[in-house]
Amino acid sequence: MPTHPLPRRAFVAAALLAAGFHATSTRAQAKLEKSRLTLAVDGEAALYHLPLTIADQLGYFKAEGLEVEISDLVGGMCSPQVMPGSTADVFAGAFENTITSQAKGQMFQSFVLQGRAPQIALGISTHNMPGYRTLADLRGKKIGVAALGAPSHMVANVVLARAGVGPGEVQFVGIGSAGGALWALRSGQVDAICNTDPVMGMLEQKSDIKIVSDTRTLKGALDVFGGAMPAACVYAPLEFVRRYPNTVQALTNAMVHALKWLQTAGPSDIVKRVPESYFLGDRAVYLAAFNKAREAISPDGLLPEDGPQTAWKALGSFDPLVKAARIDLEKTYTNDFVRRAKERFRA
Repeated sequence: MPTHPLPRRAFVAAALLAAGFHATSTRAQAKLEKSRLTLAVDGEAALYHLPLTIADQLGYFKAEGLEVEISDLVGGMCSPQVMPGSTADVFAGAFENTITSQAKGQMFQSFVLQGRAPQIALGISTHNMPGYRTLADLRGKKIGVAALGAPSHMVANVVLARAGVGPGEVQFVGIGSAGGALWALRSGQVDAICNTDPVMGMLEQKSDIKIVSDTRTLKGALDVFGGAMPAACVYAPLEFVRRYPNTVQALTNAMVHALKWLQTAGPSDIVKRVPESYFLGDRAVYLAAFNKAREAISPDGLLPEDGPQTAWKALGSFDPLVKAARIDLEKTYTNDFVRRAKERFRA
């Protein structure tokens, strides 16, 4: 017996009903398990964390239904294992923290990448070491890093290890990643500095330092690490990621949205959105550093598949604990949340 098509009005009503049901179902699935969060970051003023700053300043977290309290650890260190009693739910810091944490029995997982190069440079004080020739000259010298265990400390160790200089042959000093770092170098408290922009750009401009290793570009990072080296990311305890997937998705959406915004942002856009204090008194140098760092900022938040292996090898080159540990690299990151966010924002 032939079937008769529904009248047009009835068909439209049925279609709308079905669409409404689907939308309601989707919203129900996306309900946030946890809407209020504390996020710890290792020195937000650095360009290293510009995507996070943009996501916050443009209200992208709020747009996803999140109330995010950002706790800035100005000293530049955001490694969970050295933060006993921390109430932070998620962290913005170096990807390698997921590896070092696992080596110490703690499982953390990165779910969105901010930077695809460390954006860290090593510079020699032109005042303290005018006769510098090679990295071997740093034996017995003081090297300023954002904090002991911070990304700058890691980069310095990797660069020195390649030159045959061990961690115990130099003295690392935590000097932060803002005004304190500038003062430490210029006052002669340290002989060299390994840090991020805008600090390094300001020291370069005044010829206070001579850059001897630079991971602020993709080529520079490749030269140092020999492969794709994931840098700043947002990560959380693996249990948190599994327990609050919709919340993690909302965080990822906000960050991918910010990364997309940065792809077309100009100097005037940055000036309007970045807090004045982050410029360290010199907008021009900050903006010049931003233009140089553009390629190092992740365009979409995806962590390269070979990145974890590169990071593990880098850490193992100077850290015996990581070298000896059995690390499950597949658990250190996931791209699942970013892939969904990319579809939504066409990033």
